[in-house]
Amino acid sequence: MKIGVVGSGYVGLVAGACLADFGHEVICMDVDEKKIDDLKKGVMPIYEPGLDDVVERNVRYKRLSFTTDIDLTVKNSDVLFIAVGTPPKDDGSADLQYVLAVASDIGKHMNGYKVIVDKSTVPVGTGQLVKKTVNGELKKRGVSMDFDVVSNPEFLREGKSIHDFTHPDRIVIGCESEKAGEMMKKVYRVLYINNTPFVVTNIETAEMIKYASNAFLAVKISFINEMALLSEKVGANVQEIAKAMGMDGRISPKFLHAGCGYGGSCFPKDTKAIVDIAAKNGLEFKVIKSAIEANEIQKMKMVEKIVDSMGSVKGKTICVLGLTFKPETDDMRDAPSLVILPELIRKGAKIKTFCPQGFKEAKWRLAEYSDSIEYCNDSYEAASGSSAVVILTEWNQFRGLDLERIKTSMKDNFFFDLRNIYSADDSIRKIFKYSGVGV
Repeated sequence: MKIGVVGSGYVGLVAGACLADFGHEVICMDVDEKKIDDLKKGVMPIYEPGLDDVVERNVRYKRLSFTTDIDLTVKNSDVLFIAVGTPPKDDGSADLQYVLAVASDIGKHMNGYKVIVDKSTVPVGTGQLVKKTVNGELKKRGVSMDFDVVSNPEFLREGKSIHDFTHPDRIVIGCESEKAGEMMKKVYRVLYINNTPFVVTNIETAEMIKYASNAFLAVKISFINEMALLSEKVGANVQEIAKAMGMDGRISPKFLHAGCGYGGSCFPKDTKAIVDIAAKNGLEFKVIKSAIEANEIQKMKMVEKIVDSMGSVKGKTICVLGLTFKPETDDMRDAPSLVILPELIRKGAKIKTFCPQGFKEAKWRLAEYSDSIEYCNDSYEAASGSSAVVILTEWNQFRGLDLERIKTSMKDNFFFDLRNIYSADDSIRKIFKYSGVGV
């Protein structure tokens, strides 16, 4: 099958590469000429483990190509995935301008029946807006062509997206015709024959499934973070609480890990968007609104923890390990570091930091604080001369630090493990003034 993917960012590039790996002929299109030129040279625009190998393999087998030509992409594809960004507006609602611009382009260049797939995370009603936009362009052209719009949300974890795409828990297909549903099953035939569950429903339900899933996970994270704050007050251990909770089949242990707050491209954006969708339909989503508020409070509580433990951070150097919102990605969107570092700097601290993949984004996202931040080559350089170590992201290489070497080079011995990666190690408390989250 011939597939076009419009938008070659995180979702689009992973989807395009994996669909080519399924044996389809895939064109990845983007308006960013530099990005496309780099992809043609084998240079990835994002850091995602394993992605470069999948891309290289499918380019070599001539199943995957890259272009800036929307006309070529539309006319040479049976199925067209819209995989462009839906950034949040100031009011929290999703900005659909890029999705609708692609829908308009498809309508301008269509040359026959197409299945148009919303892969981007979009609010309920977007599928109908895409349909209306395409029909509008066909009407302007004075032509009539059949097409179907499908909602096929992604459930990819950054850092594990190749595995998630090829080993999904389920494939959600929201469509209005049997023909479109059958074509989507052909797109995912490799997964279908491997007995991956397929959830076929209407477009609106499929659009809601993605938001409902992400909002629920965000609520779980905020819940356990609040339990962590209370655990510190009453002398309980939140990790043992989470373990016992997770043994309950109704709850599951996933996403019950206390820390410094969630971030990334999905949870912050999607929770705000579903609250906005509810408000536009006369409803107030109090649970999700509270989860959003609790997440912001959690970040500030981490600053309070550091300042209160140290007495003051004014004039002190703090080593920060990890800047990205999670390990195995270079993504810093809504990362806790974007709140915690500026707050510490405003309170008079200097920052020495190391992150395996975060520096490129950090240097422009934290540009106004550049005079107070030193970007180091490794964890030990960052710790040298510091009064405290703060772990913000649980990169694997931070799990095996030479703690004695770290301590020897520091001015003081505060250690704030905001991801609890050393919480079970009693020896660390003999070396440092150790603080975890809820332990």
